[in-house]
Amino acid sequence: MLYIFDLGNVIVDIDFRRVLGAWSDLGRVPLAALQSRFDMGEPFFQHERGEISDEQFAAKVCDQLDIALGYEQFAAGWQAVFVGVRPEVIDIMHKLREQGDRVVILSNTNRLHCEFWPTEYPEVINAADKIYLSQEMGLRKPEPEIYQRVLNEEDASAQDAIFLDDNLENVEAARALGIHSVHVTDASVVPAFFSDRINRVSN
Repeated sequence: MLYIFDLGNVIVDIDFRRVLGAWSDLGRVPLAALQSRFDMGEPFFQHERGEISDEQFAAKVCDQLDIALGYEQFAAGWQAVFVGVRPEVIDIMHKLREQGDRVVILSNTNRLHCEFWPTEYPEVINAADKIYLSQEMGLRKPEPEIYQRVLNEEDASAQDAIFLDDNLENVEAARALGIHSVHVTDASVVPAFFSDRINRVSN
């Protein structure tokens, strides 16, 4: 079986409120003002596909938020999104691989974050057979092509794959391709889903 894990809020907790809080402090702009202007629109999507540089992305977001930040300040706030690893999910990933299953990560991400989390959370790298990143693929979830490319590269059919993601739009896109998909709404979902599955196979 091929298990496809999202990264944010599936393996690693993330919180965008921390980003806006850091930018508010660094730019001396009220947090409420940034919250009212913040919109995860096309610049985010372009950045995740690798279509614009980190510096271009920073400029676009600062313009959208009407905040004056140096690039290093922007980057420092951007990395504040990461809260910490969910160790129980790391354990599950290892157990799946021990059972002979294939475990990969499929993440909408960007160069800035990829300079941070692999060194901050090396246990994530060690728990996966392969990591698929949107910025390297030129595609992002929920675009159907990104799921199909993972299946192709893994030489797996949709029926032999299970996908876990915290974004319902991404989950529904995978389901439309015939991939059994799990909507991870909180930290209890993944352990609950795998408790029976792992124990049944192990026994």
